[in-house]
Amino acid sequence: MQTMKTLAAAALIAAGTLSANLALAQQDGIGRTELQRHDLSAKGREVIQVRVDFAEGASFPMHTHPGEEIAYVLEGTLEYGFPDKPSVTLKKGDTLFIPAGQPHSAKHVGTGKASELATYVVEKGKPLVVKTR
Repeated sequence: MQTMKTLAAAALIAAGTLSANLALAQQDGIGRTELQRHDLSAKGREVIQVRVDFAEGASFPMHTHPGEEIAYVLEGTLEYGFPDKPSVTLKKGDTLFIPAGQPHSAKHVGTGKASELATYVVEKGKPLVVKTR
């Protein structure tokens, strides 16, 4: 019986952490769909793939990730902003590597829909998205 209570408490904590992380990751006009999540052979690391869909004019404010992000633009035109270097504008088929902890923002600067496939290689158990100023 004690094992069941412990497992139920652990599940509630995990669900609360995931809900808080997804709430931070959701912005008006931006949808995030987690496609897969797997542990890596490197201890304490996992890979997460997410499809990010941007409505016309939608933007995601400055933020960081607890690991590397590899972005692949599936459709549309996206502009990635950085506090310490010029912005980068990518279109369908373009890719971008964002180092761990690098503050960045993303904005749909074209017309119609825009989407990216974001692959994160991150520290397991940390929030995927951390807002910055």
